[in-house]
Amino acid sequence: MRVRRWVASGMMAAAASLAAQEPATFAVPPMQPLTSVSGPMILHSWGSAEMAPLMEVWENAFTKRKPNVRFSDTLKGTETAQAALFTHVADMALMSRAILPLERHVIFRREHHLPLEIQVATGSTEALDHSFALAVLVHKDNPLRSLTLAQLDGIFGDQRSGAWDEEFLWHPEFARGPDKNIRTWGQLGLTGAWKDKPIRVYGYPVTIYSPTSGPMLFFRKTVMQGGDMWNPDLQEYPDAAAIAAALSRDPFGIAYTCLCASTPSLKPLALAAGTSPVALTMATVADRSYPLSRPVYIYIDRTPGEPVAAGVKQFLDYVLSPEGQKAVTRSTGYLPLTSQQAAIERRKLQ
Repeated sequence: MRVRRWVASGMMAAAASLAAQEPATFAVPPMQPLTSVSGPMILHSWGSAEMAPLMEVWENAFTKRKPNVRFSDTLKGTETAQAALFTHVADMALMSRAILPLERHVIFRREHHLPLEIQVATGSTEALDHSFALAVLVHKDNPLRSLTLAQLDGIFGDQRSGAWDEEFLWHPEFARGPDKNIRTWGQLGLTGAWKDKPIRVYGYPVTIYSPTSGPMLFFRKTVMQGGDMWNPDLQEYPDAAAIAAALSRDPFGIAYTCLCASTPSLKPLALAAGTSPVALTMATVADRSYPLSRPVYIYIDRTPGEPVAAGVKQFLDYVLSPEGQKAVTRSTGYLPLTSQQAAIERRKLQ
């Protein structure tokens, strides 16, 4: 019998069937019996409510292999995950975003080491509450087809003297001046009626305490190198639908949000982290070639130099196995890791 306590969240089904996504195979060692465990074991997880269906799929399959293992899930939000982990209430912290610097600081002060971060799946393209890949949208009549991440920084960001990283280290090399600001469409090469028109920017509230902080924080880290100086004309909206609705009324606007919120008057731009722009599709998100693909995580508390607790390790070994990643497709809203990424995550457990 499994103990389950989780708060359901609004969900939107992806337009394409995730069941058709098959992860590549890769070699994994066979799972061994939990010989160090006598009697029943309960693994406690806290955190992301959106990940509850995904965990249920994994837990159902795992308990068929390991009937002496039970799960207790208290999934009331990502913001509860790290506190439960560092107070030793949880064995696993489920997070729909990466750990915040403040969360890292608190757990390091208490435990003198940081939690171990394991990517377990990739957010899809059109599932609103499931760490969706970020789409950059413009009006369909806009002749622009693609942008680089540096150009996005110029559009959404502002001049800065540097940026802090996750370990509270200051990076002056991430500084940039006002000459890198992009405020008109002509600066992106558009001509004619577009040349002198101002670029109006739309996005999520710029606060870590917002319920939609995940997309904002990922955008800030990936596009703005962690800088927190935003375009002062940024128009903030609380959710994807509100962003898309506002952008639909503005032919000279640009926004980052979920593709699922797009309207017939909008189109997504291809993005380039290097030299070649990549369009936003299910396939490019699944293989991580699209620059704004977002993973989801399970964090565990492991003292450096010591092994991962037996039950937790074997569960995560299963999650990262070909069978466990294939099971991801049975939970709407997520895509499997690539075989290479799954292998990287498995090595962290050794």
